[in-house]
Amino acid sequence: MLPVSIILPCRNEGRNLESLLPRLAGMAEELIVVDGHSTDNTQELAEQHGAKFLLDRGLGKGDGLRLGVDHATKDICVFLDADHSHDPADIPKLVQPILDGKADLVLGSRMRGGGDEFIATFEMLVRLFGNMGLTWLINLRCGSKLSDSQNGFRAARTALLRSLKLNSNRHTIELEMVMRALRSGARVIEAPTHEHPRLFGASSLSVIGQGLLFFWVYVRECFRPL
Repeated sequence: MLPVSIILPCRNEGRNLESLLPRLAGMAEELIVVDGHSTDNTQELAEQHGAKFLLDRGLGKGDGLRLGVDHATKDICVFLDADHSHDPADIPKLVQPILDGKADLVLGSRMRGGGDEFIATFEMLVRLFGNMGLTWLINLRCGSKLSDSQNGFRAARTALLRSLKLNSNRHTIELEMVMRALRSGARVIEAPTHEHPRLFGASSLSVIGQGLLFFWVYVRECFRPL
């Protein structure tokens, strides 16, 4: 059992949680499900599998992640999506470099490990190029060599997460987290992970519609005082 807090933000992902939660139960010392006011059986499933259940404040994924970090009791937090696109078997790859004292934030890289959903639809193609563009800009600004800066599958020291004073309420929290960690001098590395298409339902993220928001957050973080 890994000495980590797994933080799982979700909203109406009950059908996916039915297969995901059994794979997570017993993997970590703490499992936190942060629910975005679901109308399905999310809470029942979380409690059945021994997870700590938190109801978010209705502000978005970013605020849900912060709420999970606030309640985490372990020194390392692991984030993954509730749609079962991330493989729990990859979690040790993210955690071990931190346990070994070699990293403070480890990002899962679909560029190194593969991402099936990138080739599924036109919107996924736009997502791929948007991710690549943002990653290139981050590397240019921060002197890093990342390949997949926007993957939500990641692990980090809890103390680091709290020190970054994250404030994005939406999906831009992953961008904010990476840039603030890099600019603070934290050790940010990647591990190869594979992403699968979600099992059920549709993503709530409109990549095309939120492109300008991501770019604005990037510019803001470039000039934000440390």
